[in-house]
Amino acid sequence: MAIRIGIDTGGTFTDVVAVDEDSGAIVTTKTPSTPGDPAVGFMAGIGRLDAADIAAVCHGTTVATNRLLEGRVGDLGFITTEGFEFLLEIARQSVPDGYGNSYFWVKPPRIVPAHRVKTVGGRLDHTGAEVRPFDEASAVRAARWFRDQGVAAIGVCFLHSYADPAHELAMREVLRREHPDAVVSLSHEVLREYREYERSVTTLVDAAVKPAIGRYVARISERLGDVPLYVMTSNGGVLSASEVVDRPITTVLSGPAAGALGAAYVARTAAEHANVITLDGGGTSTDVAVVLDGEPTLTTEGTVGDYPSKIPMIDIVTVGAGGGSIAWISPEGTLKVGPRSAGADPGPLCYGRGAAEVTVTDAHVHLGRIPPHLLGGEIPLDVPAASDGLAALAADLGIKTEACATGILEISAWNQANAIRRITVKRGLDVRDFPMVAFGGSGPLLVCRLIDVLGLPSAIVPRDPGNLSAFGLLTVDVRSEYVRTRVTRDPGPEELEELYAELEAEAGAALDRQGFAEHRYVRSADLRYHGQAFEVRVPVGRADVAEVAARFHDEHERLYGYCHRGDPVEWVNLRVAGVGPIVRPEPPVRPPGDGDPSRARTGARRVFFDDWADVPVYARERLEPGDVLTGPAVIEEFGSTLPLHPGFSARVDGHGNLVVTRWERTPTSEWSGWPRHEAARVASEEGE
Repeated sequence: MAIRIGIDTGGTFTDVVAVDEDSGAIVTTKTPSTPGDPAVGFMAGIGRLDAADIAAVCHGTTVATNRLLEGRVGDLGFITTEGFEFLLEIARQSVPDGYGNSYFWVKPPRIVPAHRVKTVGGRLDHTGAEVRPFDEASAVRAARWFRDQGVAAIGVCFLHSYADPAHELAMREVLRREHPDAVVSLSHEVLREYREYERSVTTLVDAAVKPAIGRYVARISERLGDVPLYVMTSNGGVLSASEVVDRPITTVLSGPAAGALGAAYVARTAAEHANVITLDGGGTSTDVAVVLDGEPTLTTEGTVGDYPSKIPMIDIVTVGAGGGSIAWISPEGTLKVGPRSAGADPGPLCYGRGAAEVTVTDAHVHLGRIPPHLLGGEIPLDVPAASDGLAALAADLGIKTEACATGILEISAWNQANAIRRITVKRGLDVRDFPMVAFGGSGPLLVCRLIDVLGLPSAIVPRDPGNLSAFGLLTVDVRSEYVRTRVTRDPGPEELEELYAELEAEAGAALDRQGFAEHRYVRSADLRYHGQAFEVRVPVGRADVAEVAARFHDEHERLYGYCHRGDPVEWVNLRVAGVGPIVRPEPPVRPPGDGDPSRARTGARRVFFDDWADVPVYARERLEPGDVLTGPAVIEEFGSTLPLHPGFSARVDGHGNLVVTRWERTPTSEWSGWPRHEAARVASEEGE
C-alpha cells in the first residue's frame, strides 16, 4: 500500500506515524533516538513499519535547535557594510525579564567574535538607491581572509539590502570565486526586512546551521532514495528537503511546531475546540503553545537559545521539565528539578544504564504512576534502582522517600504551569477559559495536577499521545513565506498590489520547484501607529487600505486593551505565505461501546497518590467511546500513561480521546508530604 510517514525525532524516542492514503488506516510505533547520529534512529523507525510503497516522508528534526541551544555555531564569519563592524556588539538594549534582573544579567556572547567580522565598502540608502558603489577590492580581501583562516560558514548582511540586494549578490559572486568551499547565507534571502541587528543575527544563525542541516538531510535523502522528503518548519508548514537545505533557519522549531499543529488539529476536528492550550511533554523538556480560532499563534519575535530569530514561527514556550529532568539540591538546601536532563543516554536511574542522578521518571516509577516498563514491555525498568536513588536524595533532604518523589512531581508540575501562564495570563488571556491538549510521552502524567493548579476546565489526551507530533507532520501543508519591508503611512493600492504580486511570484516559484500545481496565497502585513517601535500583524486579503487599518485597530485593542482609531497607521512589512495543499488524515469515528470499562481492566498495582493503595490499571486500547473511569486509576498504552488522581474522571469520546475533568473535590487538594507545597512552588519559580 502507498503510505505517508511522519517521523519526529525527540531527545529520547523517535516517533513514527504512517497513514494509508487509500484506506486512511493509521499505524504508530516508536524507537529509541540516536543522539550521536539522528539519521540512524530515523531509518530504524521506518524499518519498523516494513512499508513496501512509501509515497512521502515528513520529518520533524531538532538538529538545528540543539546546535543553537548548545551554542555550537562553529567557526562563523560575518561580512557587513564598512563602518558597521560593531553592529553585533551594540545589539539591543533590552534586558530579559525587565530591569528587575538587570544587575545580575550578563550579556550573552556575540555569535561571531570581533576578529571574524570583515567589512566591505559600498552603501545603499533606505530606498535602495546607491550612495557609494560596491568596493570589489575590499570584498576580495575579506573573502581571501576567510579562505586562509579556514572559515567555511559566512553570513552576509549589508545595510538596506532588503531594499535592493545588488551588493549582497555581488559579494556572493566574489566568495564563489575566491572561497568556493564557503557556505554562504545572504540576508535578503533569509529575511528581507529592515532592522539590521535582527536581520544580521538571523542570517548568521542560518549560516551556522546550514552545514549540519545539509549533511543530515543528505544522509537521509540518500537512504530514502526516490522517496520525497519534507521537513517541518517553524511557521507551521513543511518544505521539501532541497528548499530546507537552502533556508535551514526555517527548521529551528521543527519538532515542537509539529506537536502544536497536531494538537490543534485534534482539538478542532475531534473535540471541536477552537481555543486550547497545547502541552507537549518529552524526555528533555515541555513545550507549550496557545491555539486561537483553530490555529497556533505565530510570532516573529522569537529566540532560540541566546539568538533572536525574526522568521515567522509558532509561538512556543519551552521549559526544562521533561521525564528526564534531573532532581537536585541547591546550595541553599532546597529541592530543584531541571533544566538539566539525563536525556536518552544514560537516561533516568530506572533505565539501568549507569545513571547517577534522580529524574522525574524515577519519581513516577517509584510511586507506581507508570508501569515497570516502557513501550509495552520493550524497555524494562529497574524500579529498585529508582527507589534507592530517591531514598538517598530524600535522606539528604531529611524527608521520607514518598515525600521526595511527590515533591519532585509537584515542582515539575509548577514548572509546566508557570510556562503555561507565560503564554496566557501574561498575554491577557484567562487560562481558565482554555481546555488543554496534553501529549508526548510524559505529557499526560501531570494532567490532573495541572487542572488543579491552573483551574483548567478539562484536559484532552488524544489517541497515541506519544506519537502526536509525528501525526501532526501529516496534517500540515507545504508552506513558503516571503516578506518585504515597505515603510509608509499612505500606501497606494496599485503599489501594494505590485509588491504582493512580486512576493506571490517568489512563493509560487518555490511551490513549483516542490512539484505543486495547485497554489494558494495568504497575504498579511505588519502595521503600527506612527512612532511605535513594534508592529501588529493583520490579514490583508484583497481588502482596501482603510479596511486593513480597521483590522489593525481591532487587533491592537484585542492585544493591548486600547487603540487610537484617529491616529495615522504605518505599514511596515508585507508578507505572503505560499501554500501547497495536502490531503489530511481524518480521525476515525468509533461507534459507542456498552458503557462498561471493566473489559479494559488488566489488573491492579500499588500506586501512591495520597497514600499507598491498590489501584486498578486499564489498557487504553480496550476502552470504547462512552466509557467513563473515575480515579484513582491508571490508564496505560504503548507510548504513554495517564495516572487518574482521586476526584478526577476520564471520558472516552467518539474519536477515542480521553477527556479528563475534576468531578469531586478531595479533602486535601495538595499532595501529601509537602504542606501546601509552598516550598515546592517557590523552588519551581526560582528554577524557572
